[in-house]
Amino acid sequence: MHIPDGYLSPKTCAAFYAAIIPVWFIASKRVESSLDKVKGLPLLSLGAAFTFVIMMFNIPIPGGTSAHMVGTTIVAAVLGPWASVVALSLTLALQAFLFGDGGITTLGANCFNMAFLMSFSGYYVRKALSAGSPSAFRSFAASAVAAYAALNLAALAAALELGIQPVIAHSLDGRPLYAPYPLGVALPAMMIPNMVFLGPVEALGTALALSYILKTGGVLYKERGGLRHLWVLLAVLIALVPLGLLAAGTPWGEWSREEFSRLVGYVPQGMQSVPGWKGFFPGYSAPWAAGGYGKAAFYALSALGASVVSVFLIYLWGKIWRR
Repeated sequence: MHIPDGYLSPKTCAAFYAAIIPVWFIASKRVESSLDKVKGLPLLSLGAAFTFVIMMFNIPIPGGTSAHMVGTTIVAAVLGPWASVVALSLTLALQAFLFGDGGITTLGANCFNMAFLMSFSGYYVRKALSAGSPSAFRSFAASAVAAYAALNLAALAAALELGIQPVIAHSLDGRPLYAPYPLGVALPAMMIPNMVFLGPVEALGTALALSYILKTGGVLYKERGGLRHLWVLLAVLIALVPLGLLAAGTPWGEWSREEFSRLVGYVPQGMQSVPGWKGFFPGYSAPWAAGGYGKAAFYALSALGASVVSVFLIYLWGKIWRR
């Protein structure tokens, strides 16, 4: 769902930036006023780091592509949807700027899909299904259904955004200028893998994580150092993150222009004209760490470095708002 640069027309990108900038502003203000500045900041920074790391665990999908969990519903359930928008937007921005995972011109659309839509749909679906005094099973089921629904809503939005491009942006001879996939291709290509394969993974992972967090909820807030075991869990995930390299194949619709040219046979004119930011470390790699253990080590180092940057930026933001 990380739409790269050049896949959406400039007008589409501008429209999504116009839509998401007010959301960012409101989210920032809501979090400033509602989040506990002492205990909430560590949890918010942990949420941003966690979503970054969890997205690096690629899962093979039939057809030669791959996908990954997002984890938005976990953050939204624990901190609320507005804080989740902040955490996921930071994650997506770091992925784009540092590693070229998702575009800069399309960052507004990606944040709209994965930070905004997923946060609010996951939060409110779970809240509706777990209203009252839910049993452990109903709470678990509510978390699973909410995560499944949120993921597929975001996938549907991305499919629609890609699928309308041939209609709204084409040359005089009718050739698409940007993403060339019509809705008849984009919808099944995005929705079938997410509904059949990744959706159940997101649902189960979210339900298990939230069950654990809710059981230890008192510890998180009441005991000094209550977040320590979650930081340890994050460290374990970072150590295991090279397992994400085992899944071969790029997620559908996230191909680089070189891959796109090989697959389709050409690169649309509009796509060629959009500057493509590849990041400082394209593909979570570096020339000196290509292949073998070097690639795995740098992949884990990328997860660690981005987690540290996430924590630093959240705390810097907290320092600024205290003034």
